[in-house]
Amino acid sequence: MRSNPRVVLLPATVAALVCVAVLGSGMLRAQPWPYAPPPPMAAPSNPMAQRSALQSVQSQVSWFQNSTRAASSYQTGAYGTVWQQFQILRGAYNAFTGTLTSQQLSQGGNELAELQGGLDVLQEAFTNYQQEVADGESSASALNDMCQVLYQASGVWLQELNSVSNRLRVGWQ
Repeated sequence: MRSNPRVVLLPATVAALVCVAVLGSGMLRAQPWPYAPPPPMAAPSNPMAQRSALQSVQSQVSWFQNSTRAASSYQTGAYGTVWQQFQILRGAYNAFTGTLTSQQLSQGGNELAELQGGLDVLQEAFTNYQQEVADGESSASALNDMCQVLYQASGVWLQELNSVSNRLRVGWQ
């Protein structure tokens, strides 16, 4: 019976690699004090991830706008549904900015901050709704007003997002 040299070499190779890894990690921990640990790895930023995140934000704006158009037809929970869609939009935008390179963040810092501020302005419409209802306006009328404002404002916000994204070359090589 003949033994296969690959069967013998494979365990030996794995054992050697494990030894190198264990010994190597021990040597790395034994560095003198002046050496700081490496900074944590940032999320990978590549054109495909950027395009995907941008498309996610664009889709979420569309879903948010759909929720504002359909809200008046809900029997209950219209405000909560629109609020939830807005929070998902905000999360998608934050995820999108997490895919940008440090150069893109630097070049578009003011514009990206203005987009974030635009989301804050959109959020104020929810506060205005609550105030109108507290002041005695019917919830249906206040909801209709809020949804019209949110629909139009989110469209303007999306145009600005697309403009900034083009200028920063989001998703390009």
